Amino acid sequence: MKDNYIPLQVNRDFGEIISVYFDFFKQNIKNFTNVFISYNGVFLIGLLIASYLLVSGFIGLIAHDYGYDYSGVSNNDIMQQDYLYYLGFGGFIFFIIFICVAVLNYSLSSSYMIKYVEHKSPNVNKNEVWQLVKGQFGNIVLFVLLLIPIYIVVFIAAIILAIIPLLGLFVQYILQFFLAAWVGVSFFDMLQNKKGVTDALGEGWRLVTASFWKSVGVNFIMGLLLGILLMLALIIPGIIIGVYTFHVIENNVDYSQSIISTIVYTLGTCFILIIAVYGQCLSQFVNGILYYALHEKTYNENTRASIDQIGQNN
Repeated sequence: MKDNYIPLQVNRDFGEIISVYFDFFKQNIKNFTNVFISYNGVFLIGLLIASYLLVSGFIGLIAHDYGYDYSGVSNNDIMQQDYLYYLGFGGFIFFIIFICVAVLNYSLSSSYMIKYVEHKSPNVNKNEVWQLVKGQFGNIVLFVLLLIPIYIVVFIAAIILAIIPLLGLFVQYILQFFLAAWVGVSFFDMLQNKKGVTDALGEGWRLVTASFWKSVGVNFIMGLLLGILLMLALIIPGIIIGVYTFHVIENNVDYSQSIISTIVYTLGTCFILIIAVYGQCLSQFVNGILYYALHEKTYNENTRASIDQIGQNN
């Protein structure tokens, strides 16, 4: 093995999957972040624009409602309508960009891990990562489209389960993390083996249901840990925004006309959105490691290959 490569095609139990994930994360965080920035530049600018529109709309509405809007516009209804347009347009841009970015980064993180295993090295070439994604673009789009009815059914089931006290909530969480495992493992199988969408969903279903509690448990624990990790990443910008907000309130600053207020809140909002997107990539790494563990448990391909290699050497 070269470059301290971490073998992923190994049948691992629950605790080992968690441990290997953090080893993989520490080893690849720098290189993958480079891939993330390289192919998200335009979208990150778009998120900045969406953040500006959302912040302008919120600040304008708050200032308008509390009588701090000193813009000199006499028609308050028109002014309020403008702020609503900012919110609506900003929200629309954010929704479109978020969907595009979510699909892109779900693909990039899976492709990165596939190339990591293929080359047995953390020195993954970002161009190879992109070429794999581009080559599977049609299947990726179809996969996302098929998820729409699946999520609608799950949403309806969640509403029905909400009627049942306590037990319904418990089942909801199980359903949520099972869905995350199924979708993540299926998507990974589609890219790894260049399968059709329905074949990949079928394979993902077989792998996840065969190790149901391991799949659910891994996604639950890692979802919790990643949530804590992302919250820690937001501490510094959160403190900055909180201190600035306290300053605004204490000094009765006209935030509706303050450029500094707009900049601070726009950058803060944009940073939160970027962290949310990046966190999604990290969650797919979880299902990538889960996929290799479940696949090896089911088919023993890597184990058999190692045995055959030993036999040839003898």
